[in-house]
Amino acid sequence: MMATGLSRKQGLCTTALASICLVTLTGCWDDGRDPKEQIGANPKLPEQQEYLFPPMHLASVVGWKNGETPTVPQGLQVKAIATGLAHPRSLYVLPNGDILVVESQKPEGEPIERPKDIVMGWVESLVTSGGDERGKESNRITLLRDTNGDGMPDQQSVFLDHLNSPFGVALVGNDLYVANTDAIMHYTYNPGDTKITSPGTLLTELPGGPIDHHWTKSLTASKDGTLLYVGVGSNSNITENGLEAEKNRADILEVDRASGRWRIFASGLRNPNGLSWEPQTGALWTVVNERDELGPDLVPDYMTSVKDGAFYGWPYSYYGQHVDPRVHPQRPDLVAKAIAPDYALSSHVAPLGMVFYTGDNLPETYRGGAFIGEHGSWDRPDLNGYKVVFVPFKDGKPSGMAQDFVTGFLNADNEARGRPVGLAVDKTGGLLIADDSGNTVWRVTAAGK
Repeated sequence: MMATGLSRKQGLCTTALASICLVTLTGCWDDGRDPKEQIGANPKLPEQQEYLFPPMHLASVVGWKNGETPTVPQGLQVKAIATGLAHPRSLYVLPNGDILVVESQKPEGEPIERPKDIVMGWVESLVTSGGDERGKESNRITLLRDTNGDGMPDQQSVFLDHLNSPFGVALVGNDLYVANTDAIMHYTYNPGDTKITSPGTLLTELPGGPIDHHWTKSLTASKDGTLLYVGVGSNSNITENGLEAEKNRADILEVDRASGRWRIFASGLRNPNGLSWEPQTGALWTVVNERDELGPDLVPDYMTSVKDGAFYGWPYSYYGQHVDPRVHPQRPDLVAKAIAPDYALSSHVAPLGMVFYTGDNLPETYRGGAFIGEHGSWDRPDLNGYKVVFVPFKDGKPSGMAQDFVTGFLNADNEARGRPVGLAVDKTGGLLIADDSGNTVWRVTAAGK
């Protein structure tokens, strides 16, 4: 695989220019604390800081050079099973072992409301994509098939295209559901299909544009298949676009599969992704991207079980009942109801994918725990995230410190070779990782398997 995106020289120039622009407007920021202080059920929460413009520190994307791979623990191996993709965001494994790779780009045309939006959008556009995928087909689903059983796909085809910023996928019997940014679509799937050509039918609309700040829509089906659950992120960092723009957002919606009718299952979740069922208790869990612009160590992103009818604080409070003073009007009545999440992952790691491991390819120590794809920070002095971590579980709850599992997405110069997003477990028990900046799907297995 050849390196992609900005050259190192271009990346350094971009970072320097962005730093000059933003530090001029904001002044210096405080050094971030050790992220380990913010992992677990009781993270340390420092004093709030507020900025006219948020300081930004992003890793320029340089891509993977020939022979480079991420780093995995001893006794494991990692291989690329698909390269040259266009923003692979999420993964779904079909019953026959075929792997669906959702390639997606964010919607275009979001209104510019403030000068800060222009600066932030410009910097992010330069340092958050792999580069060589521009002009390639995206907003589609690619199918990978392993015909000889060696765990490495040898066939690749376009399974479904002309989608609108897709992200989540769920299969119930022969009914395939795809969560576009603005709707859940239904398609008929026949086992062994390598391509779906039907236009599909609308199950239900979802909150979308014209403002569509958090556009990814994670999707999962209930165990009995009667319900779908979809994550809908907020339309701003902290209600800058007005409360009306947040209607039915920052929620997990429960959708009746037969009628398409839905209700709010849980609320106050700024950007919920990675919806997954914990295997022992059957509880729904999610990872959440919390708010920005309160400092390098506020607010910790987290994973949590999702309780029916629960309110998790956004926008009025964070990590339980810590009030965010930027929101007007204040709602102490809602803050009083806000519950704290189960487990902090530390600040600004941007978790976008999660899967509970129930396979038997990886060592026994990983059985029943959760793997989490951390896309990586943009607003703290020391980069945080840019890796896949593992959180052990016992009796249906996190039972220890998060462990680095797949690293090496950052090189020695803190440039990004890739950034992990969605995760899945394949039919053989291998862990699959969608790398949306390296434009690659990686597979982690026990060495020799």
